Amino acid sequence: MMLRATGNEGLSAATQVIVTITLLIVLAMVARWFLHRMVDRLVRSAETPMVPNRLVRNGGLGRSVTQSPSDLAATTRRVQRAKTIGSLLKSVITGVLLAVGITMALSELGLNIAPVLASAGIVGLALGFGAQTLVKDFLSGIFMIFEDQYGVGDVIRVNDVQGTVEAVTLRVTRLRDGNGTVWYVRNGEILRVGNMSQNWARAVLDVTVSHEADVTRTREVLLDLAREMWRDDDFTGRIIEEPEVPGVEAISVEGVTVRLSVKTAPMEQWPVARALRERIKARFDAEGIVVPHTRYVEEPVAAE
Repeated sequence: MMLRATGNEGLSAATQVIVTITLLIVLAMVARWFLHRMVDRLVRSAETPMVPNRLVRNGGLGRSVTQSPSDLAATTRRVQRAKTIGSLLKSVITGVLLAVGITMALSELGLNIAPVLASAGIVGLALGFGAQTLVKDFLSGIFMIFEDQYGVGDVIRVNDVQGTVEAVTLRVTRLRDGNGTVWYVRNGEILRVGNMSQNWARAVLDVTVSHEADVTRTREVLLDLAREMWRDDDFTGRIIEEPEVPGVEAISVEGVTVRLSVKTAPMEQWPVARALRERIKARFDAEGIVVPHTRYVEEPVAAE
């Protein structure tokens, strides 16, 4: 049409190239908008948990359970994780569309893109060999964030280190152990991770009593004490199921070990266990239940 209107082949060819490049830009922008909308929908669905942050006690005791600070932190972390994943996906989509658009535009301009593609392949291969550790760290970080294996504030065990997560990036994870030491762990080096802060936890206490103690009475005392603590208003929402005393766990020279198991909210297993130990000590003293102890006998001093 332009050739018939102007009779100029050069102008017609240039106009055709400009129109084609414009169409490529419009198509790229439309594709980018559409894919970004899909990512936004994916992010909004990821912000809604498929399972609750924690298991809470039902209304059998006639109490309402409000959202705790740990639940709010988990919700915030989930939203941040979803937004991080969305931002990463959007960046990848934009980069791919930009690379494809530039390549097609160069082809429309009559340039030979074969050397460009070959050079890109060689550069990618070189980067793959030279920075494979970095690529491994980033890929591990992407899957770790996407799967929500852990987040800031969680208590985790990574390899031989246990501590609280302070920062999570695509390359490294920073956590602080109980002594205050900060550990930096590359995501590519994490072969397995144990998270003690997700959904629910369990406080397990092995209480040892002397061989002379009545084991049946000991089990009754432990179960009664744990149930009292479960019904205590101070532990509403922290102990999420009725405690259990499975029975004798071990018999040794020191005495008989009875196990007490209490299901708790995440991060509450340690304070609940401490409170239980205090109450067990006081109740055992009141009930006359003897625990094993070592007697130190003073050796007589030889007369000079």
